[in-house]
Amino acid sequence: MTGQVLPYDIEGSGPRRALVLHNWFGDRTSFDALRAHLDGDTATYAFLDCRGYGEAIDTEGAFTMDEVAADALAVADELGWDSFTVIGHSMGAKAAQLMLLDAPARVCSLIGISPVSAAGFPLDGESWDLFAGAAEDAAHRRVIIDTTTGGRYDSAWLDPLVKRSVERSSARAFRAYLDSWARTDFHHRVKDNPAPVLLVVGAHDPALGAEAMAAGWLRWYPNARLEVLAEAGHYAPEESPQALAAAIEDFLAR
Repeated sequence: MTGQVLPYDIEGSGPRRALVLHNWFGDRTSFDALRAHLDGDTATYAFLDCRGYGEAIDTEGAFTMDEVAADALAVADELGWDSFTVIGHSMGAKAAQLMLLDAPARVCSLIGISPVSAAGFPLDGESWDLFAGAAEDAAHRRVIIDTTTGGRYDSAWLDPLVKRSVERSSARAFRAYLDSWARTDFHHRVKDNPAPVLLVVGAHDPALGAEAMAAGWLRWYPNARLEVLAEAGHYAPEESPQALAAAIEDFLAR
C-alpha cells in the first residue's frame, strides 16, 4: 500500500527519532501535555494525524490500520528517516506493529502506550454497541473514557476530552477505524518478533492494563518489557505525562 504524507509536526532536534501515532479518541494534540516533558535535545519526535482526525479530518481513505501504517511510513520517507522508533497510543500501537512488519529494517523498536494487541480487542455484544455508537453519540465516548480511566475523574476533566474527540475526528473515520483496530487479527505475523518493545500501561486501565499485556504482547514479543504507571488509566499522555515522558526517554536511551 502506498501511503500519503499527512499533517504532522516536530518536537525536538535530538539524534534519536520517533514517530508518534495517536489513539482512537484523539488527534495529535492529545500528546500536548506529554510534549511539554520531552527532552528535545536527545530526541526528535514526529507527531502525526491519522486520516479523519485533526488537520487531516477531511482526508478521505479506507480508515484502516494498514493505511495508517503506510501513511506514517510516507512521513518517515519525507523526513529522510532510515531508522526510528514508533510510539503508538492504544489504536496507534496496532498500526505501529504493521509498520514493524512492513519496514523491519527501519523500525528499530516499538513503544506501546495502553496498546491494542495484534490480535485486536474482543468486545461482547453490549460493549460493541457502546463502542460503535460512540461514533455518533458523545455520551458513549464519555462512558468509555470514564470507564477506562477507572471512574476517577469529574466532568472538568472528562468533558474536554470528549469535546476534543468529537470536534477533531470525523464520525465516519472514527467508526471505520473501530472495525480495523478491534476486529483484525495478525498476531501470528508478530509472534517471536525480536524487536525491542516497551509497554506502558496505567494501573487504573481495566481494558488494556498489565493483565492484557501478559495475554498478548508479552507472549509474542520476547524482547518486550512492561512498565505500569501508578497514577494513570488508559490516557497516560494526559494523566501522567511526566512519568510517561521519563519512561519513553529511558527506553530510547538504551
